[in-house]
Amino acid sequence: MSIDEKKVSCHEPRIPLLSADEMSPAQRQIYDQVVSGPRGQMIGPLRAAIHSPELAALWSEFGEFIRYRTCLPPRLNELAILVTARRWTSQVEWWVHARACAAAGMPETMIDAIGAKRAPVFTEEADLEVYEFARSLQQMGQVGQETYNAIQRRWGTRGVVELTAVIGYYTMVSITLNAHRLPLPEGIDELPLESDLVILPPGRLGAASSVAAAQS
Repeated sequence: MSIDEKKVSCHEPRIPLLSADEMSPAQRQIYDQVVSGPRGQMIGPLRAAIHSPELAALWSEFGEFIRYRTCLPPRLNELAILVTARRWTSQVEWWVHARACAAAGMPETMIDAIGAKRAPVFTEEADLEVYEFARSLQQMGQVGQETYNAIQRRWGTRGVVELTAVIGYYTMVSITLNAHRLPLPEGIDELPLESDLVILPPGRLGAASSVAAAQS
């Protein structure tokens, strides 16, 4: 297969992407619940899971909790998701959650640094702690005691358990999107991300006044 052929095939889904009119009653019930809920649309892994309605129903309920109802602030929840998306180079996941992370208050310079595999310079210690927890778990399958303790001290045992669940859930999301080559929404160009399992550098803290220069 040539490079050009490989590029084309990566844009083509490997499974049927059902429209609402093509769904069975069980599938349509789940679809209607999703689009009327906080997601507002079905553009991610549920497009694959819907082929197994029972799986899709459980997936949707779990995913809503993981994204919207953990004890972590949205900014930190979205940061953990973003690290996971970048680790797996999941185009759809990155597109959705880079915007959500910015909307939750994460500076664009830090999001851009993660996307470009540069060391992000954080102004908030809590941001750095979540970044390092997610980065370590993704790349080593383990979290060092100091990093673990930092999350547990700040967010309690519930927080460290839920953060781990966020990373695990969005790993499942990433590999589902990648395995089935689920596309970005129509009209959205492919993102300039390398399609490898990437290594992210450690983050660090920096004074607020110096972050913009450090990220350039």
